[in-house]
Amino acid sequence: MDRFLATLTFFTRLPLWRWKEIPADSYKRVVELWPLAGWLTGLLTTAVLLCCSMILPPLPSVMIAFAIRAVFTGALHEDGLADFFDGFGGGTSRQRILEIMKDSHIGTYGVIGILFYYLLIIGVLSELPPYIAALVILAGDPWSKCCAAQIINFLPYARTAQQAKNKTVYTRMSPLALIGCAILGAAPLVAVACFCNFGFLYTAAAAPALVSAGLILYFRHKIQGYTGDCCGATALLSELSFCITALALCLR
Repeated sequence: MDRFLATLTFFTRLPLWRWKEIPADSYKRVVELWPLAGWLTGLLTTAVLLCCSMILPPLPSVMIAFAIRAVFTGALHEDGLADFFDGFGGGTSRQRILEIMKDSHIGTYGVIGILFYYLLIIGVLSELPPYIAALVILAGDPWSKCCAAQIINFLPYARTAQQAKNKTVYTRMSPLALIGCAILGAAPLVAVACFCNFGFLYTAAAAPALVSAGLILYFRHKIQGYTGDCCGATALLSELSFCITALALCLR
């Protein structure tokens, strides 16, 4: 229960800490339940999109849905994506990259990166019929987080716990936790693909896995590890690749 509450507290703005005191050690294992947080954010984004699409065109409906998601999560992953673009775009050495990513100010690379991320994902999803876009989000959010979560299994943390923004270093997953993470991430995707006859989602699911793997190799080369910003950036870029691939397969 503590890990569940820690996961929702960490990845959303839900004030569950007011209801129960959560041990600090519980936050070290939140990444293995990250896809479960994706269930919540995916359902919220899907519900808002479908409700808005009843009275609005697809484009503003998708924009409102993602705005609500950003508010609900505190733009946690978007902050990581901006820091990722700033750090790896402006840094020329491992030390400098880590310094830039830790800086709370956003730079040119971060602004451009976030702008293009939102233009792409909103533009892609608004090209799909709203009910298909909603199901793509529902399937893609947890699966992308599952793929991004593997970063902690392949790389060490690039800083010390004292240098981390949240003063926490994630614990590498045990075999049982890894299986649980995979089930949590794949379950919505399999359910949508089977019950809605969206077989193309199985092919689209390869995109987040490939993007996450590529970024893990990139992080290993550039900073010999990962940071929390790297996790957030990997999740969003993996989800973007899922949506783009799903649109391309729908247009065939």
